[in-house]
Amino acid sequence: MSVKQVIVIRRDLKMRRGKEISQGSHAAMMWLSERLRRFMYGNPHLTEEEMEWMAGTFTKITLQVDSEEALLEIFNKARDKGLTAFLVTDSGKTEFDGVPTITALAIGPHEAEKIDEITKDLKLY
Repeated sequence: MSVKQVIVIRRDLKMRRGKEISQGSHAAMMWLSERLRRFMYGNPHLTEEEMEWMAGTFTKITLQVDSEEALLEIFNKARDKGLTAFLVTDSGKTEFDGVPTITALAIGPHEAEKIDEITKDLKLY
C-alpha cells in the first residue's frame, strides 16, 4: 500500500515564500497534533494507513490551487469521501491586513489512490 499526505497551497494570495512554507507546515502538522490530543485523552488508535505512513517515509506531495473556492471544494470532496482533511486559517497578523484567511489544506495520510481521486487534476507546487 502506498500512503501519502497531500498539502494544497493557495497561490492566488501571493504569499511570501516563507509564509507559504509556514502555512504548508501548519497543514502537515495538524494531523499529528490531532493524533497527539487523542492519545492524551485516551484514544491512541491509529488506522492501518496511518501506522504504515508513520513507519515509512512520511511521503508528502504539495499541490496548488488559485482560489479559496477551489481549496474549499477539494476540502469538501475529501471530507465527503471520509478522508482526514484540515484547513489552515492564518490569523492575518503578518499578511492579509489582519483578516483571517484560509491559506492551505492537508489531506491524509491515506492510500495514495484515495487522495488522487480528488487531487489528480491539481498542479504540482
